[in-house]
Amino acid sequence: MALAVAAGALLYLSFPPRTVWWLAPLGFALLAAVLHGRRARAGFGYGVLAGLGFLVPLLRFTGEFVGLIGWVPLSLFEALFIGLTTAAISLVSTMRAWPLWAALLWVAGEALRSAVPFGGFPWGKIAFGQPEGLYLPLAAIGGTPLIGFAVALTGFGLTALVRAARTTPRATRTLLAPALATVLPLLAGVAAIPLVGTDANAGTVVVAAIQGNVPREGLDFNSQRRAVLDNHVARTMQLAEDVHHGRAPQPDLVIWPENSSDIDPYRNPDAWSRIDQAAKTIGAPISVGAVVVGDDHRPRNTAILWDPQRGPLQQYVKRQLQPFGETMPWRSFFRLFTPLVDRAGMFVPGTSPEVFTMGRAKVGIATCYEVAFDSVVRDSITDGAQLLAIPTNNATFGHTEMTYQQLAMSRERAVEHGRSVVVAATSGVSAIVAPDGTVTKRSGALFTPDALVETVPLRSTTTLATRLGGWPEWLMTAAGLLALASGITTRVRLRRAHRADTGAAAAADTTN
Repeated sequence: MALAVAAGALLYLSFPPRTVWWLAPLGFALLAAVLHGRRARAGFGYGVLAGLGFLVPLLRFTGEFVGLIGWVPLSLFEALFIGLTTAAISLVSTMRAWPLWAALLWVAGEALRSAVPFGGFPWGKIAFGQPEGLYLPLAAIGGTPLIGFAVALTGFGLTALVRAARTTPRATRTLLAPALATVLPLLAGVAAIPLVGTDANAGTVVVAAIQGNVPREGLDFNSQRRAVLDNHVARTMQLAEDVHHGRAPQPDLVIWPENSSDIDPYRNPDAWSRIDQAAKTIGAPISVGAVVVGDDHRPRNTAILWDPQRGPLQQYVKRQLQPFGETMPWRSFFRLFTPLVDRAGMFVPGTSPEVFTMGRAKVGIATCYEVAFDSVVRDSITDGAQLLAIPTNNATFGHTEMTYQQLAMSRERAVEHGRSVVVAATSGVSAIVAPDGTVTKRSGALFTPDALVETVPLRSTTTLATRLGGWPEWLMTAAGLLALASGITTRVRLRRAHRADTGAAAAADTTN
């Protein structure tokens, strides 16, 4: 039990802001040592313990201002998915080439966790802990599923190698397969480096990410909504002053964070005037994160393309809403446990990706939580985006690790799709990410105003991962499930044979 929890803890420690990415395969190696040869029931229990060791510290940010009522149930619920995955892994752990089948089943488990319930919760996918690792280039080939598979295969292969060395120390041929399972994923990551596209094949633009900060952290940060808007206007005006005096280059486009204007500018002339003033002063189009109220009187989490001459031109409405935050599934049921559910919003999701034309650049938007979802980000690229913008609001999570975890996701997306990524946060870590995942600029201390200005490449070519879409995950999941079916069949056959042998032996004893 202690080893299972330790395996999960190693997975957690491999995640940012730490850079010890190599702890993840060691965590899988330890987990495999616990699971090998176990029955499914034991595999489930040990997996839940490993999941708690991993997710309880990883998801601590979810309880920063609502306490244990949000943090612990979410961690336990997600750990149950890991338990299901490890139950399946235990069933294939005695098969030939079991590290391969176990790694495929890990991918299947992450796919399930990313889809259900309430749209899924992909936070904690192993790929998001690898922005510094040798596995990162694999994102350009198969996205997050391929990275997760490679990390898990290395760990499982290491356990198989140790077991083989202990049982048959002189049988070199027996050691070959687990050695290859351990080493090949790392070598594949190194070999994939040339496939990571970084050239500016569609030109370059100067981008600016504005971090205006909020009056105070916590759930009530937006009770001073006008102050938040004024902060972002003021920081944009300051950047314009720096441009005027030659202290900063003129940006071609500006990205404001999510919730930078929680005052609907379409319904509030004062907010309209302030945003318009900022756009005219900086002399560049701005993507404004705003809360817009529709004709049905329900809010939309919206990015508005604001042109300095023509005002608002386009809108992107966030499609992947955060359950228990922007929406509240089963509200009346969960209200039985806590009145805090009524703090959750009633936002309306968008229905399609919208690529903003901002000067020479075509910019795709993935708002905050959306960056964790493979298909949401990919939709923007296939819709023609040459650059990705991640407007986000981290104010409700205080000084936790959430903002660093989210930046890691943005770095993975940059490599996966071969695009520069602009992360604009209200109060967390804002950053400019190159197409190879390198952070070229980032803001300083949390809850501090900042403005990042950088020349970035625009790219119109697509990576293999973008073109393949969800196929790598589907194929790996299917292969894992086929292996699971084979493992179950084998165990049932062996159990029947054992019962038959036991019955025959008992009958012989009776005859004698």
